[in-house]
Amino acid sequence: MPDSERRIATPVLVIGTGGAGLRAAIELAERGMGVLAIGKRPKGDAHTTLAAGGINAALATMDPQDTWQQHAADTLQESYLLADPRIVRIVTENAARGIDDLVHYGMPFAREADGRISQRFFGAHTWRRTAFSGDYTGLEIQRTLVNRAAQLKVPILDTVCITRLLVRDNVIFGAYGFDLNDGARYVIHADAVILATGGHTRIWRRTSSRRDENTGDSFRLAVLAGARIRDPELVQFHPSGLIEPENAAGTLVSEAARGEGGRLLNALGERFMARYDPERMELSTRDRVALAAYTEIKEGRGTPAGGVLLDVSHLPRATIMTRLPRVYQTLLELQMLDITKDPIEVAPTAHYSMGGVWVRPEDHGTDVDGLYAIGEAASGLHGANRLGGNSLIELLVYGRITGAAAAAYAASRDTQRRGGSALAEARQEVDDLLACDGPENVRALQRAVRDIMTEHGGVVRDEAGLRQGLVELAAVEARMGDLGVHPDLAGYQDLAHAFDLKSTVLAARATLEAALERRETRGCHNRSDHPETDTSLRVNLVWSGPGKIEREPLPPIPAEIAALMREVSTHGKLVE
Repeated sequence: MPDSERRIATPVLVIGTGGAGLRAAIELAERGMGVLAIGKRPKGDAHTTLAAGGINAALATMDPQDTWQQHAADTLQESYLLADPRIVRIVTENAARGIDDLVHYGMPFAREADGRISQRFFGAHTWRRTAFSGDYTGLEIQRTLVNRAAQLKVPILDTVCITRLLVRDNVIFGAYGFDLNDGARYVIHADAVILATGGHTRIWRRTSSRRDENTGDSFRLAVLAGARIRDPELVQFHPSGLIEPENAAGTLVSEAARGEGGRLLNALGERFMARYDPERMELSTRDRVALAAYTEIKEGRGTPAGGVLLDVSHLPRATIMTRLPRVYQTLLELQMLDITKDPIEVAPTAHYSMGGVWVRPEDHGTDVDGLYAIGEAASGLHGANRLGGNSLIELLVYGRITGAAAAAYAASRDTQRRGGSALAEARQEVDDLLACDGPENVRALQRAVRDIMTEHGGVVRDEAGLRQGLVELAAVEARMGDLGVHPDLAGYQDLAHAFDLKSTVLAARATLEAALERRETRGCHNRSDHPETDTSLRVNLVWSGPGKIEREPLPPIPAEIAALMREVSTHGKLVE
């Protein structure tokens, strides 16, 4: 056992300090249940802070006709029928309470002159139901939750990387990890563990995630613990990621830019959405707008740098400065571009993991007793296309529900049996990596995986490409046997990158294998060799390890929701 191993015990451990993890920790603390939250990066800089556009709830402050049932119908319709209706109902029905919680915690929502919370349109919503704070809603939510957690004195450990969950006889009993700065090991014993470790979009070359986040930690931690992954192939490519500068490639231009009236143009100056969704144009669903942009670029109508143009310069300057301040600031900082005068060059970017850890609808429990997953780490709400604004409300609804469930579970435990072998295995894994002194560079292999995923598992896929991707991935896995891992005085980031690589490779395999199995085009998943939607594939694909995929049928959609679902034209959706 390493001399510097720190041992901690807590009733509930929350892994991840973004919006989902903090909301769960707050719920636990408010219930008087002991909790410890652990994050890889500082809590004030979690991925949630990047969410710009807004948060959905059928508050009916702007459109009195709106209801949670219509919100559920829109969510299911745009999921291409792959969302779990039970999860959709729980989120939409509890959304207003989620907003109330934020208001109670001090969230500064944009409001109308009479005090009502403002709501705006986002693509594919029937009514205005997206509440917001300028175009930095996620940042304000994160700040609000960090402040509330501080009021409750929730203990938070920043810069700790969790490498394994500790399980005995399919019951969770804690986690193992190390400090990114000094390498000190942590053994954390817990009665219940909530995974809130984000998605896997960093495994593509152009992504809205930043370095060292969303590398698929949730996939790896869950699968090694005995849980399963649902729909890993369903990844949302956001239509508008920046192309330059290279070190910020994929940085999002908020959907709010289109919501406020931004126009998409190809290099010929055409508003090309007229070809793909003439009714909704730029307010079409994310998957369609991303596919449209991809098609324009692929067919030679893109810019020389391989993008399309998003233009807001026709909008009043005052609108841009009050409704899109962050977009304005970001472009000035990154490109010295004034969006009130010039268009922005954008291209589709890997943005959101709609699949994730398999969870039960009622409490987001997994196959492992005492292990839960929430936020982007979980699955079930978004199906094959996520509505903009739905991810932030999901954090609040299931953060609260799962926090309560974990509290009840921990309180019900009479004894906690711990397993020495699980701890020894976790310890050995870190020791082995630290002993690696081979010629292979962790960063170079990560880039190799990102190239494979971009080339073979991107916006448009086919059988030959996916199979080639799996061959190339196997070659990377083989090279991982010769890794060199070299922590230095600056910290143990190199060791963390090695674990990121392990997660990346597992997430890539799950994604490619499931994409191969889904022989149809549905939502974000475009198969050029199977351009039609196959009704027999209205199933979730559940991955439990290399080559292990099951088809899980979905429950029926309740009649009251089905009656509100409108058929959306597929014009412009299918690709050659």
